[in-house]
This record gives sequence, C-alpha cells and structure tokens, in this order.
Amino acid sequence: MANVDINSKQISKSVINNLPFNPTLDQKTVASHLGSFTISQKVNPVYILKGYAGTGKTSMISAYVTTLKHLNIKFKLLAPTGRAAKVLAQYTGFMAHTIHRSIFQFMVNKDGTTSIALAHNKLKNSVFIIDEASMIGDDSQVNNSFFNRNSLLDDIIQYVFSQNGNKLLLVGDTAQLPPVGIILSPALDINILNNSYTITSFDFEMKEVMRQSMDSGILISATILRTKISDKKVSLPFFKIKKTSDDISIIEDGNTFEELLIDSFSGDSMENGIIICRSNKQANLYNNQIRSRILMRENELEAGDLMMVVKNNYYWLDKESKAGFIANGDIIKIIRFKGTEEIYGFRFADVDIQLLDYPEEKELSVNLLLDTINTNSPGLSEKDSRRLYESVEEDYMDYSNRRKRINKIKANPYFNALHVKFSYAMTCHKTQGGQWNNVFIDKGYLKEDGVNIEYLRWLYTATTRATKNLYLIGFGEEYYEDY
Repeated sequence: MANVDINSKQISKSVINNLPFNPTLDQKTVASHLGSFTISQKVNPVYILKGYAGTGKTSMISAYVTTLKHLNIKFKLLAPTGRAAKVLAQYTGFMAHTIHRSIFQFMVNKDGTTSIALAHNKLKNSVFIIDEASMIGDDSQVNNSFFNRNSLLDDIIQYVFSQNGNKLLLVGDTAQLPPVGIILSPALDINILNNSYTITSFDFEMKEVMRQSMDSGILISATILRTKISDKKVSLPFFKIKKTSDDISIIEDGNTFEELLIDSFSGDSMENGIIICRSNKQANLYNNQIRSRILMRENELEAGDLMMVVKNNYYWLDKESKAGFIANGDIIKIIRFKGTEEIYGFRFADVDIQLLDYPEEKELSVNLLLDTINTNSPGLSEKDSRRLYESVEEDYMDYSNRRKRINKIKANPYFNALHVKFSYAMTCHKTQGGQWNNVFIDKGYLKEDGVNIEYLRWLYTATTRATKNLYLIGFGEEYYEDY
C-alpha cells in the first residue's frame, strides 16, 4: 500500500468519520473489518460484505472508498453490468467500470473478427471492489462463444491476484435472485470460494436496518421480505404501507394505472420508470401497450424508443471505448430510425443509437435484429440462431477454408446485429443492478403453491429496484397491511 505506517484503527476511524450519520453496531463492525482487510498481509485477501436493503451497505462502501482516496491507497470499482457500474459511481462519487471491460482484453483481428483474452493487470497493492456480486456466476458463460473459457468468477480471482498486494472486496445481497440457472450466488458464498481458490477470506452480513430506513415503506417491506427469506417463512402479508407515506401504492383501477404510466413514461421521466414482470411474454404485452397507448407510437420502431440489449455484442463499439462492448442488459435509445431490411430470412433495422449508461460515448450507427423484440423467450432461440448463422454462411461458401469462412461470418454486420427488446417492462433478472425512481411490480399468475421462497427472492429483488415510488399491480389485500 502507499503508506506502510497506516494502521487498521486509523482506517476504521476514517470510514466511520466519512459516514453522514451515526453508525449502527453492524457498521462499526464492518469498519473494523475493513481496517484489518486493507492492511492484511495474508495470501490473497478476500472480504465478502453482504447486507440487507436498508442496512447502509452502500454508505459503508462510499465511506470506505473516500477513506482509500484520502490515504492514497489505490482502488478500482467494478460491477457486473453497465447499469450497476453507473449506480456504483453515483453513490461513491468515483468512476466505476464493468467487470468485463476491466479484466478482459478486446482485440480486433486483421480479418475483422474479435478475440478476447484475460488482460494483464497493471495494478499492484490495490483494493478491487465489486458491487452487486450476487450477479456473478461460477459456470462458464452461457451463449457466448467469445468467453468459452473459465467462469467469470475464476477470471476475476485470477486477474485480481495476478499482482502482489492486491485485495478483493465482494459486495452484495444474498436475498436477491442468483444468476440464471443456479440456486445461490457463488461469489457471496465463503465455502464455495474457499474450496475453489487459494485465498484468505472472511465474510460478514449486515442485518441491522438503519433508523433512517424505517421512514421508507419500500425499505420496511424489503426488510419484511428479507426476514421471511432468512426464516424460510412465506406467510402473508409481505408489504407494510404507511398511511402517512406514499412511496408504496396499490393500483386498484385502470384509470389510475394509466395516469401513473403517463407520468412515468412520458417526456424526461421516461428513463426513470420500469415495469417488472414474471415472464418475457408479459413484458412484451406491457411494452406494446406502453408504446401504443402511452407514447402514441404507431410504427414498429421509432426515434426515442428505449430498448434493452439481450445478447453481448463486440462488433459495433470501438475497443478503446469506456464501455468496451455492448453488454446483455445495456439500455439503448434510438436517436434516428433509418429504415428496415429483410435479408437472410430475418428482419433488420438501420438505426443510430445512444448508450444510456455511457452518456460520454458518441452515437453509434448499428443494425438491430427485429426478430427478437416480441419473442416470448429471453432472446433468439437456438434454432433461429443456427438458421441465421447458416444463412450468412451461404454468402461465403466460395471460401473453401472453413476457418476463413467462419471469420467472414463473424465480421458480417447482419450476423452482428444487436439483439434487442423494448425496455419499458422487463423480467426481474434483467433489472438487477439497476435502480429506477418509479417501479411497477406485476404479481403475475401464481399457482396455489406459487408463493414460495423463490417467489419471495423475486419480490425482494423487484422491490429493492425502487428508489422513490413502488406500485403494486394485482396484489390482493392479503399481501399488505396498513400501519
């Protein structure tokens, strides 16, 4: 570290002093842990900081980062998605990056194809802080031939500890949904980490909800849900609605719902609203209704539309850009719609876009694949992906060398079109790492035994996306109580 005379108590005291309020006992404990962690000389130190919504976890990270800066200790802020990195930067006041942009090296080959490898870590004696670590999986990265290598968690550990003196702080909430396809978040599980890697780890979970949080119906309800998840109890009610507070509302009639949608999705407020659904089919229905009835959009796609990318894309962005690549989950805004084209048995749009999570990036001219917009699956099916590949391949069959043919396909602008959906409504997994002023949660259809721990995780994750207003759709009186 920069100053060998710094001791753990100095660091802990500085963290506490940088908090904007009197610390809870949990926060004092974390400050002490962070002091010891920062000066640790043990092998590959990892600190896993878990915390419920409302416990002040983000305040602790912000105070810790300010301390590191003051003490001239190098650090790097990372998050799994561009949206999560943007939130992390906002609450700490320091630049944050996506994990992929920071630890991988993106190279454009002479034939126009992209190859990706683990980058050389130039930072020594530095603290790497990764927020929203519950989103990090330990399986190989599905549906992404570029990352046909180690798991992301493997790559993070290898990258961080490839240099001497580095430390890793993993921050997250174990009550949130784990990565798709698995039942827990491996990056927040100390047993998985200890059994898989040569590290010295310690974990702590913040459970004490701050007094300030108890003024928020959203955080009170999140605490109720979190407690039920911990206790493995699914008994109703799940929400408490304060009569003197209006941050949680039950939507009981269509006129009120439509007025709220107009307020949340019109004009400058459009980017501050989200409807969270149980399925892609439901999200498609909402997206179409919002575009036709609220935004009065008559065409399939128009300037001003907000869309979500549903598959990582390495083709359109300059490899030196801050984003590095356009990631699954990134939100784009259509700046200009220039037309559609049907080719290879699919439909494409020629558009100019802006990456909303990277406002410093210049506008991009790209192709969009229109066929993914209204599918009831997360993206293009495996069958259709193969059909697109084979259709593009036919253009290059005069290349007898298969490797050359594959490289030509990978450099084809239609094959590299962005896979997108409208982003006014999303499934809960797609919203992770993000925050919106106005969040609408549609309970969705539930079977008789559908209210289980998995559903509570879904509901907790959705609830904690809201920063100002939470609107509940389809929830009967048994789901909430006044107080």
